Amino acid sequence: MEWDEKLQSIIDYVEYHLQRKEEPVDNDQIAKMAGCSFDFFQKVFSYMNGISFAGYIRSRKLTLAGYDLKSTDLRIVDISYKYGYDSPTSFTKAFQQFHGVSPKEARERNIRLAVMPKMQIMSKQKYSWKLERKKRLRLVGKSIRISCADHGHYLKIPEFWSACQKDGTFSRLITIDQGDPKGLFGVFSQFDEDSKELEYSIMVRSDVKLSDGFAELIIPETTWAIFDCVGMLPQAIQNGWKYLNEEWLIQYPFKHGQCPELEWYSDGNSYDANYLSQIWIPIIEED
Repeated sequence: MEWDEKLQSIIDYVEYHLQRKEEPVDNDQIAKMAGCSFDFFQKVFSYMNGISFAGYIRSRKLTLAGYDLKSTDLRIVDISYKYGYDSPTSFTKAFQQFHGVSPKEARERNIRLAVMPKMQIMSKQKYSWKLERKKRLRLVGKSIRISCADHGHYLKIPEFWSACQKDGTFSRLITIDQGDPKGLFGVFSQFDEDSKELEYSIMVRSDVKLSDGFAELIIPETTWAIFDCVGMLPQAIQNGWKYLNEEWLIQYPFKHGQCPELEWYSDGNSYDANYLSQIWIPIIEED
């Protein structure tokens, strides 16, 4: 077995212990899986991934603790013990260093939390997220039907954006954009389970009168889980969806709101390595 396969197996083992068994990982078992001493494995892990093995586990624990604070009613003291901290004080210190805020602030305030996603070898990226209540949105723009069969939407959506740039739709939308900050939305709606088709729209926030070829979408006041995706398009947004579908939506699901899921694209150079796009997932806040 190649090193990357061994590392992925060990990462899967770590996740099983953190999220399913909720117990510390066994260093002897990891050494056995790696086929070498634990000390040598740590050196290889650090060299290949740019982060120590202990640092990765610590970051994963604090990421999962952030999810728990936002999506459960567990007491902070119980969360600290769940992730192996000797006391709430040591947990609070580690949480503050990783997220930039205390556990109490993270729970009580609308604050963006840091994320270290489960590592996929050769595909590593950090995400940050927050919960935010947004007022009613009126979106205006252009829509098409797209098939999701065999992941066809990964090609069709960029093609739709390209077509809108060429036919002038993109420029018209930018002209009427009244968002603050300005930016374009990609909207996923009206998914048909039988045909595996959905409606995808490119829209902006605007109160202007509808013009030919444009439609409107009214989204009521909603709470969103908003994820930052940093990097050039379309890779950054596609990697963000991959992370959400493979980990966040499965492991720590809030109840999904009735609104469409949104992508938001900031005003800037989409080919820049630091370009910001976002994924908005509507959620239902439970009392």
